[in-house]
Amino acid sequence: MKKITNQVIEGKHQKPILLDVFFEETSQPKPIIIFCHGYKGFKDWGAWNLMASEFAKAGFFFIKFNFSYNGGTAEQPINFPDLEAFGNNNYTKELDDVEAVADWIFHNTDFKNEANCNEISLIGHSRGGGIVLLKSNEDIRIKKVITLAGVSDFESRFPKNDDFQKWKEKGVYYLKNGRTHQEMPHFYQFFEDFEKNKHRLNIKKAIENLQIPHLILHGNNDTSVLISEAENLKKWQPKSAFTIIENADHVFNVSHPWNKKEMSKELTEVTAICIDFLR
Repeated sequence: MKKITNQVIEGKHQKPILLDVFFEETSQPKPIIIFCHGYKGFKDWGAWNLMASEFAKAGFFFIKFNFSYNGGTAEQPINFPDLEAFGNNNYTKELDDVEAVADWIFHNTDFKNEANCNEISLIGHSRGGGIVLLKSNEDIRIKKVITLAGVSDFESRFPKNDDFQKWKEKGVYYLKNGRTHQEMPHFYQFFEDFEKNKHRLNIKKAIENLQIPHLILHGNNDTSVLISEAENLKKWQPKSAFTIIENADHVFNVSHPWNKKEMSKELTEVTAICIDFLR
């Protein structure tokens, strides 16, 4: 299997996008998958490398990447040394990053014998699930979309009432990262950008308009993004396929770091269902 890791490409916002490519060299163009991580996530989190390998073995050209403002750097892709960038991230930057990755593979002659640019699918985990639904509704190159523990709404996640007022006054609020114990900043631009682009960032509208196949996968033990959000997605787009993963938490029972040679039973099930759906 061919793995090209930590390739740097240019984003639209003066920060590089770091990406990995997994595929079997067959000189046959393969369907492309672009995978988007979630909030406080990164492309090398947990068992995502094992998942990428499974997709490659199944005959896909798999791309995963770090959002340009996720707080990682080319030198430290799995940590958050750049908290200034993290605080300046927003949903429209993430949409632009997905577009930049799709543009990169679309125009990349190095992979013309291995990647079929007429068959691009997006997979998004958690917040990335919301991003891939929005982008799939905007970009006619996207042919299928999968949400893993995906969110159904962005607006409800902002601070409320007094907390919101304090955020507006101070210009920043902090959330603790349980893994790194860092206080992660969120600058008020995050909300201002959302307000300015509210129509574009409406997941409900996007999924109601969706004309391509969509698969919803969600664990029934998810306490981070409740299963009711998956049920909303299904309600708004009844043609979507929806499978509940029994006993699975928000990350399908894997963790970081993940030192086992195999994925969890639940993530293995998720990957198999995705492969069937994409075929």
